[in-house]
Amino acid sequence: MKKYVIGLDYGTDSVRAVLIDTENGAELATSVSYYQRWKEGKFCKPEQNQFRQHPLDHIEGLEKTISDVVKESGVAPELIVSICIDTTGSSPLPVNKEGIALSLLPEFAENPNAMMVLWKDHTSIEEAEEINRLARNWGGEDYTRFEGGIYSSEWFWAKILHINREDDTVKNAAYSWMEHCDYITFLLSDHQDVETFKRSRCAAGHKAMWHESWGGLPSKEFLGQLDPSLADLRDRLYHKTYTSDEIAGNLNQEWAEKLGLTTNTIIAVGTFDAHSGAVGAKVEENTLIRIMGTSTCDIMVAPNEVIGNKTVKGICGQVDGSVIPGLMGLEAGQSAFGDVLAWFKDILMWPTQSILMNSSVIDNHQKQLLKEEIEHNIIRNLTLEAEKIPLSEAVPVALDWINGRRTPDANQELKMAINNLSLGTKAPHIFKAMVNAICFGSKKIVDRFEEEGVKIEKVIGIGGVARKSPFIMQTLANVLNRPIVVAASDQAPALGAAVYAAVAAGIYPNVQEASRKMGSDFEAEYFPQSEHVEKYAELMEQYQMLADFTENNSKSKKKSIVDSL
Repeated sequence: MKKYVIGLDYGTDSVRAVLIDTENGAELATSVSYYQRWKEGKFCKPEQNQFRQHPLDHIEGLEKTISDVVKESGVAPELIVSICIDTTGSSPLPVNKEGIALSLLPEFAENPNAMMVLWKDHTSIEEAEEINRLARNWGGEDYTRFEGGIYSSEWFWAKILHINREDDTVKNAAYSWMEHCDYITFLLSDHQDVETFKRSRCAAGHKAMWHESWGGLPSKEFLGQLDPSLADLRDRLYHKTYTSDEIAGNLNQEWAEKLGLTTNTIIAVGTFDAHSGAVGAKVEENTLIRIMGTSTCDIMVAPNEVIGNKTVKGICGQVDGSVIPGLMGLEAGQSAFGDVLAWFKDILMWPTQSILMNSSVIDNHQKQLLKEEIEHNIIRNLTLEAEKIPLSEAVPVALDWINGRRTPDANQELKMAINNLSLGTKAPHIFKAMVNAICFGSKKIVDRFEEEGVKIEKVIGIGGVARKSPFIMQTLANVLNRPIVVAASDQAPALGAAVYAAVAAGIYPNVQEASRKMGSDFEAEYFPQSEHVEKYAELMEQYQMLADFTENNSKSKKKSIVDSL
């Protein structure tokens, strides 16, 4: 008798569910739900790097997408044996003692500090710096050691510390905090004790400085020196963590009725989207998986005996079992990838939004049609023109730090820069410069892995950018000077979550075997073009010169401000 599983993948803008045949990984049904409040821009202040999401967006999307795939597939509910959730991260939110998100309570319904602090929220830059200073100077364990040696404002403790200092009402009401992947898993599960609920190894290890060698989370002594509230919170978090091939519980009665499923459905331990995406793309040793969307995550696995006690500097952590149980999971990434191009698109759309839509020359229906046509075609047309620009022609040099730098060596205070502009510079030239920039930022990550002794023999691209932009992928192959294959699945993270679900349900003995049977095929391969590789190497040197100048100038400016205080 066939058995089926559901992978539920929470991205930055939407959630998608896929119902998968465990025998061969075939996708029987899929459904996507966009976050309405997020789409309206609620609770966010981009100018302050504040990005918050209301959990109602996630809960409504959960109910819609899973109900849709159950109905659309026509599969009997009792044959849907397991669900696994992957999410963005670090995206924590405060909960009360019953595990209810504070923003679901009337008194916090409109308070952004009580909502999920999205991965791209950088309001806690100062708190992250404080964590780094203390870790190096307090005289005890350096808890950032397995986090690449630098703690980021994108991560768990920095975000909580910022909220606690900014909002006493949230600090006092929050019994605990949960990563997004843990919260949604908890919501569905019949295990409803916040303190004993199985938390994600992936989330805890890569973002919360959890490590077995020091007994779990950072010590109360260390956290207390940051803020007494963090030391108190530690007692209400967790000690052990669990990999996503393990069972968190069964689907509870309330959600079984909402989703049209049974309480026999297993709920697997949650995970992050990049790590499940790597599993969906059949990750193996010496393979770099690049999940390319608004940002990137770069995932690798390596045997523990290869990594040993060595720490890979400047990445987003190395965690035993965060991708495949029994192997070390390594994570890096860029804070902006597709977001760089989306920002440029928004800049170019300004006249359309502010002038065309207020024009009295054409009627409202025509305005809307024209606006949609421009939005639909602008990146496509820029790409076509950028491809025609020969490498011998002067193109600006840009940095990819529009949202700070994640890796190598996290620094969210860094800003994007662009030089070599002239009166001959047109929009396609700038677009080409930005494509180059995101590819050069990618190469810095590859170089860091190899400098640290982690061998890369194969590169696999997944995600919307990988599948939709041959121009970017060919540029990336030229910059990296190595072939890149592209996963065929549009839903690699959800597919990877389904792989975990199948193992948790006992259908496969381990993640490797399930991934080989259920993982995505590949649809394209890009090879470096020998006639372009040398020129891109020269442009990479210019990128590095601009990067060094910008970062050093940023440090000097910051030091000058500090000295003046």
